[in-house]
Amino acid sequence: MREEMDEMLEREGSRAWIRLLLLFLLLAVGFIMSLAVGRYYIPVSELFTAFTGGRVPDKTGQVLMVVRLPRVLAAVLVGGAMSVSGAAYQGMFKNPLVSPDILGSSAGAGFGAALAILLSFGVAGIKGAAFFFGLFAVFITWLISRRFGKGDDSLFLLILGGIIVSNLFQSLISLVKYAADPTDKLPAITFWLMGSLSKAVMKDVQVMFVPFVLCTAVLVFCAGRLNILALGEEEARTLGINTGLLQVAVIVTATVLTAFCVSLCGMIGWVGLVIPHLARMMVGPNFKVLLPASLLLGSSYLLIMDDLCRSAFAVEIPLGIITSLAGLPFFLYLLTRQNKGW
Repeated sequence: MREEMDEMLEREGSRAWIRLLLLFLLLAVGFIMSLAVGRYYIPVSELFTAFTGGRVPDKTGQVLMVVRLPRVLAAVLVGGAMSVSGAAYQGMFKNPLVSPDILGSSAGAGFGAALAILLSFGVAGIKGAAFFFGLFAVFITWLISRRFGKGDDSLFLLILGGIIVSNLFQSLISLVKYAADPTDKLPAITFWLMGSLSKAVMKDVQVMFVPFVLCTAVLVFCAGRLNILALGEEEARTLGINTGLLQVAVIVTATVLTAFCVSLCGMIGWVGLVIPHLARMMVGPNFKVLLPASLLLGSSYLLIMDDLCRSAFAVEIPLGIITSLAGLPFFLYLLTRQNKGW
């Protein structure tokens, strides 16, 4: 069985890498265009002048370096992180409908941010609380699976524990919103939970960059093992794969990435569910190519969605609303293909 998989992956390999290069070019073009478009349009020629040390109008430099560049970089990191986490989770759980928030990290982070806003924490305190409670929620999920799961039931108990923890923290979010001042704190909590990159600054990008690189590198390093895990846990153990260690590595890295994303921009759904499927359609099921493809495609996708949020309407629309509206039709399309494999 493993020989057949190796042959199939080798046949798809060359074409997949070409498509991967095209996805990189798509991201590069999207990055440049995202810096240019907005309520204050910046010509592409001025972009190159600014980045090569030339002189540009003060207003252009201010908009580009202080407002737009941090936001665009944040979209690249968040879109890539959520997509690569979703692809890794779908491979580990062998379930096409799994997303990075399946273990409760998004709900936990949302509760942390809502509680911090209620308690009048500063921006750093809100992001720190969101990150801490995102990790804490997944830790509770892991405790549930360890306490009640045995053998092959451990992954099922992880998903079940994630559902329990997600609902717990969603209830706590509702409780916080009920206790919040309806004229001040409640609108702030509601807007934050909808997700937005409007408050992203360069310090946020710098803080997230190192964990993003390290966690993504770990997931890419595990790609070959995820290919073998697709054959089944018993087969993977027979071939010398430590499935328990692999699960811990994927869960920890994906949780850290997801918690950072939610702490930076709020709860943005569907990216980690939809993008890995699109990437799989383009490059095939080989995780050595699928994970980088998901990262590149997810970054491009969130750049486009954020451009729509801040440019297509008279008032900026929360990013989570746009990604949900775009993701729902594709989810229905997935349901129509459920008997054809993934």
